[in-house]
Amino acid sequence: MRWLNLLNANIRKEYIELKRYLPNTIALLLTFYFIFLGAFFGIMFIGDPASFEMNVQYSIVSVAFWSLTMMTMNFIGFAIITEAMRGTLEQLYMSPMGVWKIMLTRIIAQFLLQTVIMVILLFAAMLTSGQWLNLNPMTTVPIILVTMVSMTGVSFMIAGLAIIVKQIQAFLQIFQFVLMGLVFVPISVAPFLTFAPFVKGVDMVRTVMIENLTLTQLPWSDYGILIANSIVYLVLGLIVFRKCERVAMKKRVTWAVLKRGMYIDDDSGIWVQK
Repeated sequence: MRWLNLLNANIRKEYIELKRYLPNTIALLLTFYFIFLGAFFGIMFIGDPASFEMNVQYSIVSVAFWSLTMMTMNFIGFAIITEAMRGTLEQLYMSPMGVWKIMLTRIIAQFLLQTVIMVILLFAAMLTSGQWLNLNPMTTVPIILVTMVSMTGVSFMIAGLAIIVKQIQAFLQIFQFVLMGLVFVPISVAPFLTFAPFVKGVDMVRTVMIENLTLTQLPWSDYGILIANSIVYLVLGLIVFRKCERVAMKKRVTWAVLKRGMYIDDDSGIWVQK
């Protein structure tokens, strides 16, 4: 019940912020739509006419998933920065639920809201291009949900970095282009990307939408790779986050002690005031 209350509170929080800053939300959606238009007209004028439909469908799915991955994975980093700037980050650590649980529910809330934005972007792109994909929720939703697990793991890594460094806006801006490369480059061209987070899931969903496949028509080995990838990155992300928390707390305690002019007594081995 406490988990549900926490999730409900964070969903309402994220929704209120999206609604309150509606011009920013609309601008965000238009930005990704214009990126798709750039890719669409580029394919139209300089692309191969024989593969025009396939390339457009590929661009539609890639842009939509780039928006989803970028907003979901970068979100927690910006959330940590915002909380630190507002002076409320310490208050989160006073919560009996624990910071990692709060951040996990915020990621889930953000993912759900960004999924709605992704669907709007998908339909806008399909309506513009005249290329209609197979959305098939019974097939795509389970794959997306498993893929989200690896996204969550990477999000916790970014959150850990933000706790220690505080100002990582430049890194997050660069990271969005890294995400673009991971989403747009197909695994058939770069097989090693199978080991990268979320890439396998995006490739599977893209295959389902373009080739109109069902869950049973995908190789079982793909599901095994996807599940293993997601579990590894989630566990790794939580470990990195907890270690970064300990490093940040140690730095904060050391700074506070030095500020008060304290030192370690050689005989007793405890901190004493000068």
